[in-house]
Amino acid sequence: MPFIPHTEDDIRDMLQQIGAGSIEDLFEEIPADLRAPPLSGIPEGLPEMEVTRLMQERATRDGAPLNFIGAGAYEHHIPAAVWQIATRGEFYSAYTPYQAEASQGTLQLIYEYQTMVSRLTGMEVSNASLYDGASALAEAVLMAVRINRRSKSNRILVPGALHPAYRAVVRSIVGNQDIELVELPWDDRLGSIDASGLEAFDGQDITGLVIAQPNFFGVLEDVDTLTRWAEARGVPVIAVVNPVSLALLKPPGDWGERGADIAVGEGQPLGAPLSGGGPYFGFMTTRREHIRQMPGRIVGRAEDADGRPGFVLTLQAREQHIRRSKATSNICTNQGLVVTAATIHMALLGDAGLKRVAEACWQNTHQLAARLSEQGIRPRFEGDHFHEMVFDFGADAADRVARMSRRSVLAGHPLASDYPDLANCVLACATETKTPQDLDRYVEALS
Repeated sequence: MPFIPHTEDDIRDMLQQIGAGSIEDLFEEIPADLRAPPLSGIPEGLPEMEVTRLMQERATRDGAPLNFIGAGAYEHHIPAAVWQIATRGEFYSAYTPYQAEASQGTLQLIYEYQTMVSRLTGMEVSNASLYDGASALAEAVLMAVRINRRSKSNRILVPGALHPAYRAVVRSIVGNQDIELVELPWDDRLGSIDASGLEAFDGQDITGLVIAQPNFFGVLEDVDTLTRWAEARGVPVIAVVNPVSLALLKPPGDWGERGADIAVGEGQPLGAPLSGGGPYFGFMTTRREHIRQMPGRIVGRAEDADGRPGFVLTLQAREQHIRRSKATSNICTNQGLVVTAATIHMALLGDAGLKRVAEACWQNTHQLAARLSEQGIRPRFEGDHFHEMVFDFGADAADRVARMSRRSVLAGHPLASDYPDLANCVLACATETKTPQDLDRYVEALS
């Protein structure tokens, strides 16, 4: 918040109105030993102009490195109009649209968002949004347990090549709810799930199967084979997808014979800047038959008594609106502003524009692979890729990445900490923002 309007007199008047002697009195119920100590090393206040200059100087210390890191958060071009519109007062200050007659603009935007995401994923129904991709997957796992009531094991098959952060978040949220996450190994040559390995689970009670497309390594899974295996055994399929990739790849709604049951993912590639890690948003779509088990809320289009169209909160299956024991989730808000930007972003790009972005990402990443191959560095996996690849940098991988960083080139995400077996490997991504000159600079820094 760049401007705080309250003067000392304002604060004193507000405290007087509520009968508090000081701001400290507002927190007296918190035991002293639980309170954070005063911040040390904070200088005295400065005039606004000096503060602005100081912060600009500190920001420049980070520089403007050339970024080839993906790993779940991607540097895409965001048209200037996206946030110029999203930060207009009508959107920027809008809150939860409980009062439909006063919130038609927000409700219509969410309705449009749901329509776009449903089309993108090939699914029938979308909710309003979730916190991020990782928590969306956790909600999808809980939803799969509710869908598959015949299963008593609460065992969810999760690929080892799923994003490590997603696996950690899901484990944190469902681990104490008697849900077991069973990790599926990836094929060492292809980098994808070995479908033949699923035969080991034939005859067992499996509650759900998670399929990432592409997976964390950027490798494309054989989604049809995996989905058909689950369909034949009555196992719900949870798709974890990159929304940009869906402009080129088969959507989850078309996987196998009937499609996935639930599709989730991270919406950051749709108009949200990297911003040091957020805020982002998660999306979730499902089949109409599962709509009552989906968390969050759904905006619908209706007509008033005079036959005029309008928008309303059609389904609100969360604890604020119904009994806690009947709620599908305790989510108490959504990432409305980022969803607004994503809706504007998708509307501006359209089907053709999003497809051009996806094609450019595919081409740039494969061009990067070709350039690195000339340097003797090849992709670690042979499977088909989208958006990013794992490269074997050799025994000095961490040192190479550090040296490139000192040349203002962020080479990629080292995998040693998450995958010890891939200690020599780096996950690199080249989106549509990368030019041939950028690839030249990458190779130059590497060599």
